[in-house]
Amino acid sequence: MWWFQQGLCLLPAALVVWTVASFVFAYITAVVLRHVDAVVPYISDTGTLAPERCVFGIMMDVSAFLGIATVYVRYKQVEALHDDEVKLQRLNCFGLVLGWMSSFGMCVVANFQKTTIFSMHLVGAVLTFGVGALYILVQTLLSHYMQPHIHSKTTFVVRLTILVWTLGSIISMFVSSVIMYTVLAGVDVPRKLHWLPGEPGYVPHMVSTVSEWFLAFSFISFFLTYIRDFQKINLRAVAVLQSSHLYDGNIPPSRQNRPSETSPLLAGTT
Repeated sequence: MWWFQQGLCLLPAALVVWTVASFVFAYITAVVLRHVDAVVPYISDTGTLAPERCVFGIMMDVSAFLGIATVYVRYKQVEALHDDEVKLQRLNCFGLVLGWMSSFGMCVVANFQKTTIFSMHLVGAVLTFGVGALYILVQTLLSHYMQPHIHSKTTFVVRLTILVWTLGSIISMFVSSVIMYTVLAGVDVPRKLHWLPGEPGYVPHMVSTVSEWFLAFSFISFFLTYIRDFQKINLRAVAVLQSSHLYDGNIPPSRQNRPSETSPLLAGTT
């Protein structure tokens, strides 16, 4: 059996691969069409103009769906492992809500470009990265409580390292963005897609864009740590029928007179 056939590990793997593909496709298309500069543009800038913004929006919506599914499976796994601990179950539920909010934020970022409705784009960015960082924090805390009995200390250390990486990227991006907007007071920064070395605000802009890419890949790295965990879980849906038919009210006579599978005739008896 191949590694991706074990449990549900294909889910976080697909999330990571598809999201990276979304970034790469949008970047290459935007650079080839000269919509952005080749040297580290904002991720959002690579999905701002047509045609790349159309495909970028669709691909990020799929990433959001995969994110919702991954977060839910992780929630069910922790729930099954700690079904008798109220404190951890509450923390686990909180993580589920945060993860879903962050996934929804991806849809907002992808479908509300910063050149059209900047306020909504900013809300989506806060949901994706800000709330997403809280999700990583919650999962890191759960990993702390789960070691060494559920998984190794190494897993906790790796997730803690990624958490520090994420928080450092957020702080760097926030500070550099504030400096950039201060230097470029009066300039319509959200619509500025091309930057020249040496112009005012170029250095904080570069720090901000690099920080954003670092932040995005810290999220990707975190979901990579789920692959081994998801190899040990499967979910299945169970149909619970409330009735043997789908009619409202009385069953039609033709339905009532039909022989059932439990009748003596069908069973081969007389």
